[in-house]
Amino acid sequence: MAFKNLSLLKLCVSLVLSFLSPISMASNNKHDVVPPETICQSTLDPSYCKTVLANQNGTIFDYGRISVRMSLSQSRKFSNLVNSYLQDRSSLSLPTIRALEDCQFLAEQNFEYLSNALDTVDKASDDLPAAQSDDQQTMLSAVLTNEETCLEGLQTTASDQRVKSDLFSSLSDDKKLHSVSLDLFTKGWVPQKNISTSWQPNGRHLDFRNGRLPLQMSNRVRAIYDSARGHGRKLLQATSDSVLVNDIVVVSQDGSGNFTTINNAIAAAPNNTAASDGYFLIFIKEGVYQEYISIAKNKRYLMMVGAGINRTIITGDHNVVDNFTTFNSATFAVVAQGFVAVNMTFQNTAGPSKNQAVAVRNGADMSTFYSCSFEGYQDTLYTHSLRQFYRECDIYGTVDFIFGNAAVVFQTCNMYPRLPLSGQFNAITAQGRTDPNQNTGTSIQNATIKAADDLAPVVGTVQTYLGRPWKEYSRTVYMQSFMDSLINPAGWHEWSGTFALSTLFYAEYNNTGPGSSTVNRVTWPGYQVINATVAANFTVSNFLSGDNWLVQTGVPFSSGLI
Repeated sequence: MAFKNLSLLKLCVSLVLSFLSPISMASNNKHDVVPPETICQSTLDPSYCKTVLANQNGTIFDYGRISVRMSLSQSRKFSNLVNSYLQDRSSLSLPTIRALEDCQFLAEQNFEYLSNALDTVDKASDDLPAAQSDDQQTMLSAVLTNEETCLEGLQTTASDQRVKSDLFSSLSDDKKLHSVSLDLFTKGWVPQKNISTSWQPNGRHLDFRNGRLPLQMSNRVRAIYDSARGHGRKLLQATSDSVLVNDIVVVSQDGSGNFTTINNAIAAAPNNTAASDGYFLIFIKEGVYQEYISIAKNKRYLMMVGAGINRTIITGDHNVVDNFTTFNSATFAVVAQGFVAVNMTFQNTAGPSKNQAVAVRNGADMSTFYSCSFEGYQDTLYTHSLRQFYRECDIYGTVDFIFGNAAVVFQTCNMYPRLPLSGQFNAITAQGRTDPNQNTGTSIQNATIKAADDLAPVVGTVQTYLGRPWKEYSRTVYMQSFMDSLINPAGWHEWSGTFALSTLFYAEYNNTGPGSSTVNRVTWPGYQVINATVAANFTVSNFLSGDNWLVQTGVPFSSGLI
């Protein structure tokens, strides 16, 4: 397919910036000793970089270690600053306290991520293995995302000006420092990525659909599971590639299970399990669960299975109008690695007049949602950070209803724009990448985009767009998807004036349907109609390294283009 509104040269430059090590070193040998000016000249802020590396002389590895060590030190200082304010809550407003609690949570994550990064770079003096470099680049990308989230929370709530001033100053410098650390890590330790363009033609586990998983259980666990499902279809069990379930508890509001609330079941899950230990499965029987759930990082490899979409429902109504930050408005939040959810509905029922109101916030690395529904209006699904996969899910919303800065693939999902407030337009995505070295973005593959029931009768009076650039390096790709006539012919909407129009990466590949025509699409420098070679960068295999971790979930997926 022809490229639109970009020369071949501009395309090549864009691809280098987007997919490979973003900036080339002036020296061909990473082990050469070079002055800071050489290292810093191609960073986002060369003058700031030079102050970080002043009076040093070394290799890219030396500079990288210095920068990561400084980032770690600053992250601890920032955490201490936030904690000092929270120690005297009596002098703070409720919005300020909630924003600071977000910052405290995120700062603790950053300290952990940067500690791991420093441990890694201290031991390595050359390219890391691909999986290890991807892990560390993912975590360093999340450090910047967390800083941005803290800043957003302070900006969008009625926080005390004194607190804002102190934290803004620290956040501004820290973001620059963490950007340098990510840049130098990418230059020094990340090998050039080999992009695969051939995959198994039928993907993996595609015989298991509609929320069925090939689970391997003991006779005791299976008896509990089959009893809890009652008259429901029993789980199929594969003879190979089965997903190990170590233990199970049942949640039922009528008292027939182990717990009557989901939160109590999560509390009973073991801490810090490894992937090899198998999943702790929480089966949630049919019912409407009015709970606010936050799954902490120590509840790793937790699998939650419901009775089905619109049968097992988790619901809440927190929102920014009622003094919650967007981050803590979520009905359901998870940061535990390896989380899997199947056959459930997640809701935020605050309604369009309450502005930002999140149904699910996901900051869990290598997390998966399969055959789930996400229902809200503005900011329904917050794909906050790290690596995520969604398969055969339904997502409902209005303004920016899929947003965040994870590396995320939506595969074979249904997206249903709803009726917004009068005067509003719908934007399906608002991707939040702030740095060209972040390995993040939103990839939407084989989706079906149609109007929800409340929007369908008035499609002609409400404008719906594929997305808009929340942050400067926003990156979103639609490929092999069906777009109904509700999509505005321009396809995409600006955020504010010309902001990010030349630094974003928005692309479309081989979509179908009346809303998929690219003839009248925007002519922004960052927008492209791409071919299969470029689209391959955004597949499960290449974008998420999903072949390495999705198999263990049992969830069906296609590795490459369909």
